[in-house]
Amino acid sequence: MANKSPAFELSLPPRLQDLLAGYEWRQDALGCSSAYVFRLEAEGRAPVYLKTELIDPLGELSGEVARLRWLALRELACPQVIAHERDDEREWLLMSALPGADLVSEDGMSPTERVHLLANALRRLHAVDIATCPFDHRLDNKVAEAKAHLLAGRVDEEDFDDERLGRSARDLFRELEERRPATEDFVVTHGDACLPNFMADGDTFSGYIDCGRLGIADRHQDIALACVSIERNFGKELISQFLKVYGDFEPQAEKMAYYQLLDEFF
Repeated sequence: MANKSPAFELSLPPRLQDLLAGYEWRQDALGCSSAYVFRLEAEGRAPVYLKTELIDPLGELSGEVARLRWLALRELACPQVIAHERDDEREWLLMSALPGADLVSEDGMSPTERVHLLANALRRLHAVDIATCPFDHRLDNKVAEAKAHLLAGRVDEEDFDDERLGRSARDLFRELEERRPATEDFVVTHGDACLPNFMADGDTFSGYIDCGRLGIADRHQDIALACVSIERNFGKELISQFLKVYGDFEPQAEKMAYYQLLDEFF
């Protein structure tokens, strides 16, 4: 297994050992997930990705498997689940690699074109009938999950956005409860709608990735995180382009700030 992280010795379940024999391994450092992600390549074979995390009641891998299968049934582009395995310690997801690159790495398009692609991909997802979606991320559930992360010590206070650095997670959670919006505008959201989680092949959208937080939520869940990602990667001036292409939506400043605050717990 080439290019393994020296700090992480893999002991694969037998089925994965058979499926992955002969592949070269490269750890994927992009993203903020607690899971390990590897890209595997072999001559004459399609590249695949392997994601693994320790078995944990707050883990997201099983949920991601269910969401990828749900997206595929609705013909929404996403990685194909090849195998899903568990052992006594870890959970494993083997999936196909989508063509192209993510919207940060894809340099064959201008930033404006990439922002337009993101807007159209979100609009397409948000148009899905929520009655068909079994994944519930309404605030009752999402705030409860944020509290569980807090109590489990899984909130990284050193990774807060600049305006919240130096504050405690408990202080932020009090603010989360106090500022909770009275209403929610429900759509099927990606849940982590930053540029690296959307893929493009040339100038064509090729799929949604890192879908473990997909579910019914206020559309500000996605719009708020997308705007932060656009500002960080391309500059604040492209946010207006993103919103124009997304269309028929006027963001509420209080909700935008709230969902960015909520994201600190995930």
